[in-house]
Parts: sequence; structure tokens; C-alpha cells
Amino acid sequence: MHVILGCDHAGLALCAFLEEQLKASHSLEVFKPTQGERVDYPDYAALVVQALLDKPNTRGVLVCGSGIGMSIGANRFKGVRAALCTDAYMAKMARLHNNANVLCLGQNVVGFGAALDMVAVFLQTGFEGGRHVGRLEKIEALQC
Repeated sequence: MHVILGCDHAGLALCAFLEEQLKASHSLEVFKPTQGERVDYPDYAALVVQALLDKPNTRGVLVCGSGIGMSIGANRFKGVRAALCTDAYMAKMARLHNNANVLCLGQNVVGFGAALDMVAVFLQTGFEGGRHVGRLEKIEALQC
């Protein structure tokens, strides 16, 4: 699976860790600032989302300090369902019930091991479909 990683300066260490862990088993695209560079999280959310929307069967992972800014920024784009998760159960349910295509993480909120577990579950879990399809259609219809 193709995975697009992105982070701002506050998520750089976790993003680098995830990149190192995932590069052997997934094709990766990474959008991150250089060490010491302060950047704005909406810019990196947009880079990841735009790349994701151009490629089918792709998932994104965004990291900032809390994960909140990245999730808000990513969810501004039609066709994106970004889920801010703090444990593997949330990551699994984001895929099963919400067909989330972007996982948002907070470097200051979750440990690196827990983050890796969430990413693994997020990438391995499919969408359940069924009763959830109509709900997602309602969400898409809400977007202007």
C-alpha cells in the first residue's frame, strides 16, 4: 500500500520514526520540514491531502503536536475523512465504520509504540461498508 506521511515541526520526531518503520513494507511519500524549521500545519495537511486525492488506494498519516490542527486542516478537503486517534481501537473503528483515509496523530499525546500500533491497524483494516455507506454519503453531502 502507498502511504503518504506528513508533519509539521512539532511532529517531526514521530514522523521520522514512522517513516523508518514503514519504509521496508510500504511505498512512502513524505512531506516534512527540515530539522529546526518552523512551519504551519495547514500547509503540510494540504500537501498530504492533495497527494492522497491524486492516488487511489492510498492512505495518509499526519502528525503535529496534538493532532488536532492536522485533522481540522485535512477534513476541509472533499473526499478526505481524517480521524484523530489516540489508540489502536479508534484507528480500527475509523477504518471499519468511517472509511477514514487519513490518520492524525499527536506527537505530544501518544507514545511512539502506540503510534506505530495505530498506523499498523489503520493500514491493515478495511471498510466494513453496509449500513455505514449511507452515513458517509450524508457526510459528503454536507460539504460545501
